[in-house]
Amino acid sequence: MAFGAAVPILRIFDEQKARDFYLDYIGFSVAFEHRFEPGMPIYMGLQLGDCRLHLSEHHGDGAPGARIRIQCDDLDAYHETLRAKPYKYARPGLQDMDWGTREMAIDDGFGNKLIFFRSL
Repeated sequence: MAFGAAVPILRIFDEQKARDFYLDYIGFSVAFEHRFEPGMPIYMGLQLGDCRLHLSEHHGDGAPGARIRIQCDDLDAYHETLRAKPYKYARPGLQDMDWGTREMAIDDGFGNKLIFFRSL
C-alpha cells in the first residue's frame, strides 16, 4: 500500500489578498481553479516545487488558524528572496530551533501560519 503526501486545505476569505500572498509573495503557482459558477467562492490548488496546497473560500473547508510545515532545502536563499520583495504585511526572520531545525514562519493574513524549515 502506498500513500502520497498530505495536501492541506487552508481557508481564505479574499481571493485577491490570497493571490497577492501565495502567488506574488511566496512564489506558489496555480495548479487549478474551480468555481461552481461565476461569482461563487473559489477553490484553488497551488504548487511550489513538490509542495501542494489547496485554498478555499467555501465555508466549512478548513478553519482559520491552521499551521503547516513545509520542508525547504535551501531555506536561507528562500528567506533572502522573500526579504527582497516589497510585501508590506510580512518580514519573516529565521530561527534555529532546539529540536534541530532552522525555521521561517509566515502568517498568510487569514490566520494560517506557514512554517518553512530545514534540518540544521
